[in-house]
Amino acid sequence: MEFSAAIFDLDGTLIDSNSVWEKIDRILLQKRGINCTDEFVHRLTAMTYEDAADEMHKLGVKESTEELIREFNSLAVSEYRYNIFLKEGVRDYLDYLKRRGVKLAVATASPDSLYEPVLRNNHVYSFFDVFCTTEQVGKSKDFPDIYLHAASKLGVSPSECVVFEDVLKGIISAKNAGMKAVGVYDKYSEEDIVTIRTAADKFIFNFFEMM
Repeated sequence: MEFSAAIFDLDGTLIDSNSVWEKIDRILLQKRGINCTDEFVHRLTAMTYEDAADEMHKLGVKESTEELIREFNSLAVSEYRYNIFLKEGVRDYLDYLKRRGVKLAVATASPDSLYEPVLRNNHVYSFFDVFCTTEQVGKSKDFPDIYLHAASKLGVSPSECVVFEDVLKGIISAKNAGMKAVGVYDKYSEEDIVTIRTAADKFIFNFFEMM
């Protein structure tokens, strides 16, 4: 697989964080007196902020999407600073790419108050050339905008990029951006694994498989 730039999702791709989001989702639902099945919370955890907020609205939650996202992030700050670690092979692979002159970007729905401390705590923040968020582009990962924005900031064409994502919507949007896509296994996206394998150019269970 030839590429001159690699764009990485954060949650579920670079970092093993989705168990934290399951905990946060449960707190938010219980705070509002909403009891849900484990299966529902499991699905909620794999969603984007916007989609998770939409699901909560269907259950009768009154706060706006923006208010819910702020609450999500407020609860997550301490966890991201101290308790979340990289997925298997991430640091080795980033070092491998950097030594080969590949440009690196993070494309995430998480704000800098989350992505910066977790990447610094895991000693990989300095590997990345640029950081892009869905808030910056004004669209969720249902759309290719964040990946195109990352490519523009890196100074490369979309065809030169590969995107690493653990969720189906991210894979599809990366492909719609004209980029290669690698699906990264995460248990919270397991129900989509067959479709992710089909949509992606490659599928991996850990980053050692890329070296």
